[in-house]
Amino acid sequence: MFRGLKERLLFLYKFLQAPLSTGNIVPSSRRLAQALLAPIPWERVNTLAELGAGTGAVTRHLPSAQQPMQVLLFEKDQELRRSLKLRFPDYRCYPDSSRLRLALHNGKLEKLDCIVSGLPFWSMGGEKRTQLLSQISASLKDEGMFVVFSYYFKQIQKDLKPFFDIQSTTFVALNFPPAVVYVCRKKANTEHKKNVQWLSVVAAKGSRVLLER
Repeated sequence: MFRGLKERLLFLYKFLQAPLSTGNIVPSSRRLAQALLAPIPWERVNTLAELGAGTGAVTRHLPSAQQPMQVLLFEKDQELRRSLKLRFPDYRCYPDSSRLRLALHNGKLEKLDCIVSGLPFWSMGGEKRTQLLSQISASLKDEGMFVVFSYYFKQIQKDLKPFFDIQSTTFVALNFPPAVVYVCRKKANTEHKKNVQWLSVVAAKGSRVLLER
């Protein structure tokens, strides 16, 4: 109970310091954490990243018995990240979700089975959201799972659709504020389709384009 109160006070303090990057005045509730993690087929997940891990409100519900699962935690705030390292010494911690691909490269990982996000997408500009979602998609294996929640931010559905198939949505009333969880799968052969489109442009415009590239 004391830990929970301490987390709430710390989260509130961080929100007052940087409301847009923190996204809320309290950490995710236990019900929201369960809604995020329940759809994940853990028996098939060997590599997972959590974006915006914060105080570990979701992280602590990860199935610790699932081995040899590799977990990457991303948290921008230095103090929160330091706390995550102490509480979850078996997980790797990184400061910047926008450098997800670089973190995978440095960790000698090619692609992830699953990504869970607590990032405040609503506070990002449209271009930044698109860039981040594109990188998330590129970091997942074919048909890899992406689970994200949002506070009544309908634009997120439009932003998700170019990269993911939304398989289900769950409304979590017992959270402040109430949230919607989106369970998504990476669209099959997304990268292949992009390559085909680029080759079509090259063929249409001639060899000069290929030389310029």
